[in-house]
Amino acid sequence: MSIIKEGFYFAGVALLVAIFLGVLIHPYAAIVPAVIACYCIYFFRNPKRIIPADENLIVSPADGTVQDVVEVDDDDFVRVPCRKVIIFLSVFDVHVNRSPIAGEIKIQKYVCGRFRPAYKDSVGFENERHLIGIENEKIRVTVTQIAGILARRIVSWVTLDDKLEKGELYGLIRFGSCTEIVVPDNVEILVKKGDKVRGGESIIGRIK
Repeated sequence: MSIIKEGFYFAGVALLVAIFLGVLIHPYAAIVPAVIACYCIYFFRNPKRIIPADENLIVSPADGTVQDVVEVDDDDFVRVPCRKVIIFLSVFDVHVNRSPIAGEIKIQKYVCGRFRPAYKDSVGFENERHLIGIENEKIRVTVTQIAGILARRIVSWVTLDDKLEKGELYGLIRFGSCTEIVVPDNVEILVKKGDKVRGGESIIGRIK
């Protein structure tokens, strides 16, 4: 298991504070920042995943719990009747996001918004979010990173026309959040509300 680069900054700052307080004040004063440093290492972890090779399989873009699977009349990028899988990430889940398919980024949109709790039904419309549309010769999908009450920073490492492999890392949401993926209705959804999923590894759909 590795740690993504953003984690070194947060863990490093907390560790320096712990050393400073422990040396200049009292060893007990270092306990809280030391715990925070350990949590940052845990939060920014990037475990290795086994990515399914079948190009007809769509993998989860995030770790977490399936909050809902809903019908969507239309999507600005997918442009056909589709389904949306909503995944809630707690503060204990891995928070890196992975591409659900191999393809090229054809659309990218960042929307400012509120920071309501990520488990609320309306967060996909009200909260700050970052959307990318990925396309290959078989399918178009959109994936949206949504900020939450603690997740005040959406990080993206990609831009328009970038090519992604299935399961490849493309972004991060800090400290509790929600991720949505929209797929056309020719995809058989293989998850249901309450299921636990792992980014890049769990299969959420199959192209019929």
